[in-house]
Amino acid sequence: MSAEPTSLTAAGDLHVAVIGAGKAGTAVARSLLEAGYRVSMSASGDPDRLSLMIGFVTPGAEPKWTHDAVADADLVVLALPLHRLHTIDPALLEGHVVIDTMNYWPPVDGEIPAFAAGDRPSSEVVQEMFPGAAVVKTFNHTGYHHLEPDRRPAGDPRRLGLAVAGNDADAVALVAAVVDRIGYDPVTVDSLAGTAFMQPGGPAFGARLTAAELRELAGATAPVA
Repeated sequence: MSAEPTSLTAAGDLHVAVIGAGKAGTAVARSLLEAGYRVSMSASGDPDRLSLMIGFVTPGAEPKWTHDAVADADLVVLALPLHRLHTIDPALLEGHVVIDTMNYWPPVDGEIPAFAAGDRPSSEVVQEMFPGAAVVKTFNHTGYHHLEPDRRPAGDPRRLGLAVAGNDADAVALVAAVVDRIGYDPVTVDSLAGTAFMQPGGPAFGARLTAAELRELAGATAPVA
């Protein structure tokens, strides 16, 4: 990866492209904006139609076509239903650090064999779909309605943790710095294979845990070499 995680984040000049303008995507976008990041947003369809909604829901974000939002982004957030993931060209995300906020919900997504098999965490499948990107899993195990009100400054005894998992150490470090700046203690996990505890049905999903509690769960569910 060409980005320098520490210097970019310290300077506050990251450009983050959020793909997906639903409840999860807009909650992430607002948190990023409040932390001082530049945010572009895209959804299916013309960004001119998106602009009115963004003006009310995520003021300060820039509505763009997906390819334009991603083109000069330092970080890309995937916040769309998994059944629409196939509409994203893998070449578009090549060379990017990509945050996977998504969960597989069969009642919404239908039966998607690669995800329905359940023999590995969903982010491993996402990484295979976008082999040229460095996929990092985070934000998925907290509810979109909790993400913003649960944010706390560093050192606050009420501060919660967010797991940040990926196969690329530099990408994980970049995303962990963003999570910290947003208002959570990042708990890094060094493999997408170890993310089952973050998914629906896993012990961390929806639990609103401290960093220490998350570390305990991450260690207990680490894949056996």
